Amino acid sequence: MGGMTAMKVLKILLIVTSHEQMGTTGERTGFWMEELAAPYAEFTAAGAQVDIASPLGGKAPADPRSVGEPSEGVRTFLADSAAVKKLENTLVLEQVKGTYDAYFVVGGHGVMWDLAAYAPLHRLLGKEWERGAVVAAVCHGPAALVGVKDKAGKPLVAGRRVAGFSNEEEAAAKLDKVVPFALETRLKELGGNYERGPMWKSFAVRDGRLVTGQNPASSVAVAREVLSALRER
Repeated sequence: MGGMTAMKVLKILLIVTSHEQMGTTGERTGFWMEELAAPYAEFTAAGAQVDIASPLGGKAPADPRSVGEPSEGVRTFLADSAAVKKLENTLVLEQVKGTYDAYFVVGGHGVMWDLAAYAPLHRLLGKEWERGAVVAAVCHGPAALVGVKDKAGKPLVAGRRVAGFSNEEEAAAKLDKVVPFALETRLKELGGNYERGPMWKSFAVRDGRLVTGQNPASSVAVAREVLSALRER
């Protein structure tokens, strides 16, 4: 990219889950609104063009718990008609045209069921990684990375520093018996050098063009690391 000139508008794709059932509990889930709103604000403030995509396209489900007592960032997002329109009409992931400078997987428990097992996304992220794009995920978002491989067929996270929702946080949320797998455990099994900070506190890790964060509080930090990685490219 060589020195971000005014001519080159950064394009960033936010990827959200389409899954809205919390296992067999009957409870609703989806993506976590703060983890969409905070990066959206950071990226648009940096002048990037931001699109939102999901496996099914159309209106993506927000976890009801993430909009109950909205943060200032969430309120700002929901007051932005252009942002809301993108969320109400998410692009169908398999039909996404063109390429983006960065791909950011928004967390929320829904990711554990659909994006974690969604081969079209794994292929897309693998291909875009090889092309030189920045790949990022926050909270449960890194669950979408467990199926991503590099061109040698090795897990993308293998040998790289990664963060993600911790087993301790999952247990504290009383969902460790509900989720299909433990994210921290899986990242370690795949050879990732898993790192974490204190529960519920901001913690983001950047290893070259791979950026990951631990929990909702990490959303802004991950977004800023993505922008740093893009500046360095």
